[in-house]
Amino acid sequence: MKQWLSTVEERLERLPVALALEWPGGQRAGPRDAQVLLRFGGLGPLAALAAGHLGAVGTAIVEGDVQFEGSARDLMRAATGFLTTDPAQAETGGWRRLLAWVRSLRVHSPERDAQQVQFHYDLSDDFYALWLDPRRVYSCAYFRTPDMDLAAAQEAKLDHICRKLRLAPGEQFLDIGAGWGALMLWAAEHYGVQATGITLSRHQHAFVQERIAERGLQRQARIELCDYRQFAPAQRFDKLASVGMLEHVGRAQMRRYFETVHALVRPGALVLNHGITAAAVGSAQLGAGLGKFIERYIFPGGELLHVSQLLQDTAAAGLEMVDTENLRPHYARTLWAWSDALERQLGAARAVLNAQVGSERGGRVLQAYRLYLAGSALGFEQGWMALHQMLSIRPNGDPSCGPIRGAQSDYPFTRDALYSRPVSCSTNSNPAPPET
Repeated sequence: MKQWLSTVEERLERLPVALALEWPGGQRAGPRDAQVLLRFGGLGPLAALAAGHLGAVGTAIVEGDVQFEGSARDLMRAATGFLTTDPAQAETGGWRRLLAWVRSLRVHSPERDAQQVQFHYDLSDDFYALWLDPRRVYSCAYFRTPDMDLAAAQEAKLDHICRKLRLAPGEQFLDIGAGWGALMLWAAEHYGVQATGITLSRHQHAFVQERIAERGLQRQARIELCDYRQFAPAQRFDKLASVGMLEHVGRAQMRRYFETVHALVRPGALVLNHGITAAAVGSAQLGAGLGKFIERYIFPGGELLHVSQLLQDTAAAGLEMVDTENLRPHYARTLWAWSDALERQLGAARAVLNAQVGSERGGRVLQAYRLYLAGSALGFEQGWMALHQMLSIRPNGDPSCGPIRGAQSDYPFTRDALYSRPVSCSTNSNPAPPET
């Protein structure tokens, strides 16, 4: 005991923020005027802190065995000083990947995926509304200019995706994992597409239906409550996007997912997948107990794969990657904005959660989300995770088709098109009438 207490005290002196610790028996370490105070109800979580098992400390905070005072930002800045390994690299190795694959097979049936998605996204619409932007975009924003606030950056992200896909009026557009509908509604209103979204969240499905009716888009947009494996549209789509959904697919189902995407789109179509990726090749999950914490309290069934594995599965399904962009620092800034917004609304958040799920569970959920948002922001800053947008085409087999010979799609094979007026797509299945 003396050894790990000595370890803790040594690390306290080197932290970037002042942290104080209290534990049973009236003992204390750290400055009196500390920015963050952790009160330990037992020695187990204190030993976990000394060993760098941050996930176990987070669990103790959620379960009430450790009380903390101070901001979530400062707590996370202090936490980095107790890590003994790189969380991105800690859970790699052949046997770990094998176990992760076996587990993935077990937890990613359509029924289990529906339960896991609803556990997170159907928690409380009012709770999410407290800290998301007005459009409720629950994915990485795109801070195209440094002065953008979160709402503007989320709109910039929506437009960034639409421009990458080169959306044009009348096209059939599918959004897999449509969330609260921001992307499909933006595409319908700003690009004139026929937008279809699918989701497993009952709350989000109802919310998007209301938004479609409010905006008079019933003839242009629709949302279905179904699994991507069970979606059976009457026709193929010209363009497809999936934002923040890859993390829920599972490594054992990833090849099937991309094969399904391939079957859902027309030859020559463009496909964009936007998702969180692992920083380390061969990663099974985040180390230091962080992955286990997220699995237990936030995203049951969530799995992160390295971008190289995702692109391998993309290619195996017959899709060709034409552009990949890493937006990792943008997600750090997005998550800090969410975290700061929640910290400003702690009283309101507690009241909403208590009313929705009861005071006992509500208190645990609030602490879990405080740690999850700030911890994830830190993780993206540190490079423990990444965020990739992967643009692919389904080649149509005709080398003469496209803006440059061999394109086999309307993708221009230059990035200039992202910053100039989009050109109408040659694969358009429902073109707008020509101007007269």
